[in-house]
Amino acid sequence: MIAEIGTEFAGEDETAQVVAVTTRQQNLTPWGHVKEAFNQLIGVITGAMSPIVGILAAGGILKGVLAMLTMPQLGALLSAKSEAYIVLSTMGDSVFYFLPMLVGFTAAKKLKGDPVLTAVIGGVLVHPSLVALNGKSLLEIGSLNFPMVNYTYSIFPMILAAWLVAKLTKWVKGYLQIIFTPLIVIAVVSAITLYITGPAIIWLSNGLAFGIQFLLLKSGWLSGLLIGGFYQVLVIFGLHWGILPIIANDVAATGHSYLNAILSTTMIAQGAAVLAVAIKTRKTALKELSFAGAISAFCGVTEPAIYGVNLKFRRVFIAGLLGSAAGGFVSGLFHGNMFGFAGSWIGFASFLDPKHPADLSNLWIFIASSAVATIVPFIVTLVWGYNDQMTAGEAMAKPQKPGTAK
Repeated sequence: MIAEIGTEFAGEDETAQVVAVTTRQQNLTPWGHVKEAFNQLIGVITGAMSPIVGILAAGGILKGVLAMLTMPQLGALLSAKSEAYIVLSTMGDSVFYFLPMLVGFTAAKKLKGDPVLTAVIGGVLVHPSLVALNGKSLLEIGSLNFPMVNYTYSIFPMILAAWLVAKLTKWVKGYLQIIFTPLIVIAVVSAITLYITGPAIIWLSNGLAFGIQFLLLKSGWLSGLLIGGFYQVLVIFGLHWGILPIIANDVAATGHSYLNAILSTTMIAQGAAVLAVAIKTRKTALKELSFAGAISAFCGVTEPAIYGVNLKFRRVFIAGLLGSAAGGFVSGLFHGNMFGFAGSWIGFASFLDPKHPADLSNLWIFIASSAVATIVPFIVTLVWGYNDQMTAGEAMAKPQKPGTAK
């Protein structure tokens, strides 16, 4: 009886939510509808990527460590042809190779579709038999050619496929028995993705990745200065979620990211600023909170530092911005490159090129830019950014991810 009452109330709550959302959408202006649609799109993309960023970072670090173990400078402790290397390399690379399956699963959950069925579509795209056909024609109709492209490491084709699965599944279930639903959905969505949407999206994704790479290389220090100086401002307003899929696409399309190398310095700078607070303050609670925030930021997670301390003392946050601008300037000036997702000091292995382990140029650029991003905000905070006579302002609330219910 209690369960029935709970179910009834849950149904009423869900209906009320649907009515509220429908009413809000009806009151939107034309520009409001465009903004809402874009917000939902970013929400789906980030909702698909957020759950797997951690394992992408872990895979990138493992690949970086393998690059270290094969470095001639360290005596090539591990041969690239050894069984141990192959096993460890597979562990580090599997998340990237099967990324369409993972993205399909998480995107389907965000879209309230069938995660397992969508993951199967991802499995179709990265099946070894189809991967072997990369570059070859799957179908020719007159002058039209439908080529097979490589979907390993890809992201955006599966997000659209997840949307197609969610829509088609509802339609098919309305007309056919459930036993036929997977058959129809797999066949139709796989065909649409392989022959039409997949190649088109891969082409656009590669164009985006190489376009960003071209702009960053051409603008050099200026892009590093501006991106480094303002990225954490995007973070406090939640606008950085739109950058995440761009970085993921960079790595997927080119195997590296100049943009992520710049963003890495912004994490370090905010950590260095809050570390200065931890050292300077005599307030026990603030000291403990600041040390925790610094450790977290140096491990690639800046939220505890930003929302716990830096934004309460605005000068500390500004000191962090000055440091990340300086670090980004160095990274952009020397074209620092990054081959994984894990940033900040803990992500040093991501600056080693797995294909060229003897090349340490990007590692030295990382060390130089990160050192600048540490020293500048630390000194600025000690001298100007903080003292114990300052009164903490109100903490800024952490913004919602795009596309989440309000």
